[in-house]
Amino acid sequence: MLDRGLLNFAGAPSSPPNSGAGSVANALRDNDTTLSDVDVMLRVKTGDESAFAYLVQKYRRPMVGFMYRLCHNPSTAEELAQEVFLRVYRSRTTYEPSAKFTTWLYRIATNLAVNHARDNRHERPENTVRLDEPDQETGTTPDLADESLGAEEQILKRERLAAIRSKVNALPERQRVAVIMHKYQQMDYKEIAGILKLSESATKSLLFRAYETLREQLKEFVSGK
Repeated sequence: MLDRGLLNFAGAPSSPPNSGAGSVANALRDNDTTLSDVDVMLRVKTGDESAFAYLVQKYRRPMVGFMYRLCHNPSTAEELAQEVFLRVYRSRTTYEPSAKFTTWLYRIATNLAVNHARDNRHERPENTVRLDEPDQETGTTPDLADESLGAEEQILKRERLAAIRSKVNALPERQRVAVIMHKYQQMDYKEIAGILKLSESATKSLLFRAYETLREQLKEFVSGK
């Protein structure tokens, strides 16, 4: 029985010899074939925990990054990402490959994040986000001052980044999630539509409205003032 101890994201180590994730990777190589994520998830369905470890290892960083952009709290992002993978594991016996694996995965993540945001709407986070905080997905600090910029340009850059974060966070929930998927997770309209259970045209309309709102509210920065 899987518990949180197995997950701890050490359940998917960096492929040491004979590790779970490594055995799946080795199987893919030895069979000289490329299994899709759906194929790997079907292995999870049959009880192959090495396949599950492989998926956790593959998607842990992007999932933490996705959750971080939604909640802006590093520890909460880790907890929510862990809960996503626990839900994936608990759902393994009923899994059916009716969509791309990532569509199914991010649908679980989105529902969890939206519910978390709703349940904690009136609570202030214990750890507020600093502009110089490393990105949870890349480990970089894109908001740090660029030494090639002058002092005034650095201030303007910080103000612009802070304004973008603030305005994205103020969007209606579905628009906010769609923008994060499109802008930061590099998902296309079709995949976002699958996750949000919308048509592609409705997804394009949703993103158009969101970007129009952001463009209007951020025109001061877009115009370079």
